[in-house]
Amino acid sequence: MKVEGDVWKFGDDIDTDLIIPARYLNTSDPGELAGHCMEDADPGFASRVKPSDIIVGGKNFGCGSSREHAPIAISAAGVSCVIAVSFARIFYRNAFNMGLPILECENADELKSGDRLSVNFDDGTIVRLDDGRGFETKPIPPFMQELVKSGGLMQYIQKKLK
Repeated sequence: MKVEGDVWKFGDDIDTDLIIPARYLNTSDPGELAGHCMEDADPGFASRVKPSDIIVGGKNFGCGSSREHAPIAISAAGVSCVIAVSFARIFYRNAFNMGLPILECENADELKSGDRLSVNFDDGTIVRLDDGRGFETKPIPPFMQELVKSGGLMQYIQKKLK
């Protein structure tokens, strides 16, 4: 699976409260959550992000509380994937359970807002289309890719039960 999109760059320790502020946790409606995605980190993000855009973070992306609302808000906003130097473990698992592909990339700090990327989940390659520079990641394991293709863990299980 391959995606292309523009980068939205965020720093280290982007916690789940920055991804979707706690004041919006009274809903689980993806559309409502999308409208507030990254609101406290970048107030205009939700109105400017385009389908297939890519969030790039630094170290420890998704730290904080273990809310599934965070990857739901990111996906519902149209973001195709998240790339970061590292992820909080609970966010990592929640992202795949909700069908959001994420990739760890040691050199993610070298990417900047506005870069255009091509991301191949099968072989774990990231190419900055502006200059052709490649960035390596670990490929998403086949089972995790199945979760993403199914739309998340629940949809994967439903598909398997049919």
